[in-house]
Amino acid sequence: YIGPVDGHDTDLLIDTLGTVGELKGPTLIHVVTRKGKGYEIAEEKADVWHGAKPFDIASGKFISGKKSHPAYTNVFAETLIELAKEDEKILGVTAAMPDGTGIGKFGKVFPERTFDVGMAEQHGVGYAAALSIEGFKPVVAIYSTFMQRAYDQVAHDVCLMDLPVTFAMDRAGIVGEDGATHQGLYDISFLRTLPNMVIMAPKDENELRHMLKTSINHPGPSSLRYPRGAGLGVELDKEIKELEIGKGEVVKDGADLAIFAFGTMVDPSMKTAGMLEEKGLSVAVINARFAKPIDEDLVLEYARKTGCIVTTEEHAVQGGFGSAVLEALQDIDENIPVKTKCIGVPDIVVEHGAVGLIKKDMKLDSEGMFETILSFVSSESSSTTEGNRDKDSSGNGNKELKSGIKKPITFKQPVNG
Repeated sequence: YIGPVDGHDTDLLIDTLGTVGELKGPTLIHVVTRKGKGYEIAEEKADVWHGAKPFDIASGKFISGKKSHPAYTNVFAETLIELAKEDEKILGVTAAMPDGTGIGKFGKVFPERTFDVGMAEQHGVGYAAALSIEGFKPVVAIYSTFMQRAYDQVAHDVCLMDLPVTFAMDRAGIVGEDGATHQGLYDISFLRTLPNMVIMAPKDENELRHMLKTSINHPGPSSLRYPRGAGLGVELDKEIKELEIGKGEVVKDGADLAIFAFGTMVDPSMKTAGMLEEKGLSVAVINARFAKPIDEDLVLEYARKTGCIVTTEEHAVQGGFGSAVLEALQDIDENIPVKTKCIGVPDIVVEHGAVGLIKKDMKLDSEGMFETILSFVSSESSSTTEGNRDKDSSGNGNKELKSGIKKPITFKQPVNG
């Protein structure tokens, strides 16, 4: 053991590290630092300056950008407070992230019903399980990426016993500037395998309110995933209602292909549908709402109706929402010819960067999905044309859509399928 060492004394640190290099065996160096050292404003409020934004040096006030819509985190916190005023059994649990998750706001209103277990997600989940056994309705507010730390407790302490614990997973999807460790891209995959778990994601901040109530009142474990940042600016319903679990919403009907969008992907999918319709395609957009259980009736309906299903999600493709749809199609007890395409995050480590740029790079924005889907539809059309060439040599390469429209597939620019 060496220390304590002043972490702000560069010369001392260099000497200490040099000495340690000559020692044999494991060595512990105890280095003491102060966050914000040298800037009094930051020293006084270390928690606020954990992830500092642009700020005015003289005043210490953060410089806000353009005015945006309410953040999902704030909508979650305010809704939780609203629901807790009507139900004294609702409790809030956080693992040293009261501000980041919004539980801090809840705690100011209900301090005796708020529990910060420290930086120990495993303990937080186990503690919530015990609270639920005693008849309470614990809401564990946690970042998507940190759910990985508590997987054993989620599986054994909550799902195995089918306990009513709500997991409010903030920062689900691409978080951008927080870097690779914080991208929330795996929760659907590792939670979907657990018996009794319900998985849902809202299309906007208004639906988040309804889903939170749905989750809290569900008699078993449930998880609610939503992104970092501002919502879409939609009007919030005054009355919070429970949704039917496992049922999606047809946002837009169509006859040629159906886009099943999960959570944040509903809005860009609607824009993509508009672009595709300019190409003559009749496109349905379904707000899936649930990744488990998925709405198998809607999947079957649009498999029959369109013969072409595309899934979109802000999550790893492997094992995610798209995989759930493919599994449902596999279990259908009738031979329906249906083409499928799953759009999501590829099998890569997503690094630091602006959210918009990352989505554009991975073709998860509306324009990128338009290119991907149009290329997919075009390739399927070409395959059909090649297969029928011996039967009909007079074909001109046009695709006959289920809506009865005949329109050639053209591209404004090269597309990487």
